[in-house]
Amino acid sequence: MSHRLEGKTIVVGLSGGIACYKGAELVRALVRDGASVHVMMTAAAQEFITPLTLQTLSGHPVATNTFDLTQESQIGHIQLADAADAIVLAPATANVIGKIANGIGDDVLTTVLLATRAPVVIAPAMNVNMYENPIVQGNLSRLRAGGFRIVEPGEGFLACGWEGKGRLADLDELRAEIERALSTQDLRGERVLITAGPNREPIDPVRFISNRSTGKMGFAVAAAAWRRGAEVTLIAGPTALPTPHGVQRCDVTTAEEMRQVVAAQFDDISILFMAAAVADYRPARVAPEKMKKGNGRLVLELDRTVDILAELAPRKGPRFVVGFAAETEKVIANAERKLTEKNLDLIVANDVAGRQTGFAVDTNAVTMIDRSGRHEAVPLMSKDAVADRILDRVVALKRQSDSGTPAKRRTKSA
Repeated sequence: MSHRLEGKTIVVGLSGGIACYKGAELVRALVRDGASVHVMMTAAAQEFITPLTLQTLSGHPVATNTFDLTQESQIGHIQLADAADAIVLAPATANVIGKIANGIGDDVLTTVLLATRAPVVIAPAMNVNMYENPIVQGNLSRLRAGGFRIVEPGEGFLACGWEGKGRLADLDELRAEIERALSTQDLRGERVLITAGPNREPIDPVRFISNRSTGKMGFAVAAAAWRRGAEVTLIAGPTALPTPHGVQRCDVTTAEEMRQVVAAQFDDISILFMAAAVADYRPARVAPEKMKKGNGRLVLELDRTVDILAELAPRKGPRFVVGFAAETEKVIANAERKLTEKNLDLIVANDVAGRQTGFAVDTNAVTMIDRSGRHEAVPLMSKDAVADRILDRVVALKRQSDSGTPAKRRTKSA
C-alpha cells in the first residue's frame, strides 16, 4: 500500500479505447493503495468495458451521464469535481484530448474536467499515427501550458496492428504521476544528484570485491525527490532495481567511475545525496586472465580509493551536501566525525547490523545530524517513508539557510 495515496479521493476517467481494460487495473491498484476511487466514463468507453465492472472494482457508483436524473439529483458532476484530490484520465483518446484542450464540456467526463480545481493527469493512448498528428500534439501542448500533467504513452506493438508510440503508460508510471500531482512541490527548481548502490572492484575478469548494498535507500530518495518536483539524476552502482519513473539514471561499476561522474556533474547541481556504499579499497593489481586456484594461501593487496565527498568538500560552495553513514558500531560517533571531516550539511546514520535496518530490506531507522549538531531520530518505517523524512529535513535546513536564520544547536534526539 502507498502511504501517499491512503485516504485520498481519486477520480478516474475512461474514454473510448481498447486500453480501457488497463483503466480497470488502475482503479483496482488505487483502491489497494487505500484511495477512495470514483469513476466516470464516456459513452464510447462503455463500448469497451461496462460500468458494472468499474463499480465493482471501485466500490462506488460510476458516473456516465450528465443528464441522468438519478446521477445528477445533487449536481453529481460538480460534486465529483469538488471532491477530487486528483483526477486521472486513462486512457485519453485523441477525441477527448481535443475536447478538453478547446474547453468543450458535452458529457460528464469533460464537464467534470472543466469544473475541477484538482490536479489532472492525462494519459494518452491511441494509434501511433493519430498520436503523432500535429493537431493532437498541438492539443497536448495546449493542455501542458494549462497545467495538465501529460504522461507520455509507451512504445511497442499496438492493438490496431501498428508498432510505435501510443500504448497507455505502465501502471507504475501512472501511479507515480498521481503521487507527484498530490505531493507538495517543495523541491521544484532543485537539481539533485544521488548516488546509490555498491561498487564492484575487479580482481580478474571473473571475480570482484564488493559490499552488501542494494541501493534501495538511494533509489527511494531519488523517487521521492522527483515526486516533490526536483530534476533528479541517479548514479547507480551494480543493482537490479528498476529506474524510478521520471529519474535520469547513469550506471557505473567501480568507485573511480562513480567519482568521475559525480565530479563532472557537481558544478551543475544544487543538492547531492551520497547514499552509495562506495568501495573504500580496490585490488592493487587486476589480473588480465582468470586467476587459477593454487594449493597455498592467496594474498590480495588492496589500495585505498579516493574519498569522493572529501575531494568535493573544497568545491562545495552553496551546494547542499548530504552524506550517509552505514555503521555497525558507534553509529552516532562515527557519523558525527564524518559530518565534520567531509564538510557535510547533513548526515544520515543507520545501523546496518540490524535485521530491519540493514541492506536488502525494505525498512530502515535512521538518525539525521545537521551542522548545528541537532539529532533527529526517525523510527523504523519503510525506506520510501524514510526518504520523505530526509527530504523534509533538507527542505527545512535549506529554508533556514536561505533566510539567514542560524539553526540552534541541539544534541538530543528530536
